[in-house]
Amino acid sequence: MSVELDIASLANALQEAAAVEILPRFRNLGEGDVRVKTEAIDLVTEADEAAERLIRARVAEFMPDALFVGEEAVAADPSLLEKLGDADLAVVYKGETVAGIIFDPMGNDWVIAEKGSGAWLCSADGSQTQLQVVPAPELSQMVGIANTGYFEVETRRRLLNNLADVRLFTSYRCAAHEYRIFCGGHMHFLMYNKLMPWDHLAGTLISQEAGAYAARFDGSPYLPNHVSGGLLLAPDKETWSVLREKIFTV
Repeated sequence: MSVELDIASLANALQEAAAVEILPRFRNLGEGDVRVKTEAIDLVTEADEAAERLIRARVAEFMPDALFVGEEAVAADPSLLEKLGDADLAVVYKGETVAGIIFDPMGNDWVIAEKGSGAWLCSADGSQTQLQVVPAPELSQMVGIANTGYFEVETRRRLLNNLADVRLFTSYRCAAHEYRIFCGGHMHFLMYNKLMPWDHLAGTLISQEAGAYAARFDGSPYLPNHVSGGLLLAPDKETWSVLREKIFTV
């Protein structure tokens, strides 16, 4: 089955899951529909679990031999993460991310990338707009995302002090939304420490296809089997190096 066909099928599965399982529960969750997983800021809802079940079922229909790795599936079976690096999947092929989709159920549109084909915003009416990251200004005028929550206290304190040298930083605690903003040319950098595949594989590929430079803190490529080592994205390698040296000294 071709990657293009898989991408179309996956896009349809995401749209169906949003329509059937997520939007009907939006601001309409009942008692017991929100639960704590590992800590008070790590929550799961009935919508999360139901949507993932539906997506998994649809993937099994058109890719019956695929390994399905989702956030809630891994919560139930952590060993799935160990199988990801060498698996042949719709978006990961022999250890490399080759395609990714981020769907916005409220806007009913997708950002999609296939390796070597650019990054695209695809609307429900069929129109497509190519995405491109914006060139970065000088350091003092940069705006971006810095998720500092998963660093130990002293490192977090140092990073927060360094971040005073950029114009503005924030965190929406939703990597999918943050990648869409970055790829759309509205921010100059993204920084994460904890690397879960469902948070970063699609977004990193889409960013790279939109022209961004992405690497872990030690300068090595980010691969599907990485869950640590940090991740920094910038419009180009020179900007990445400035941010790494001046701001993100971990």
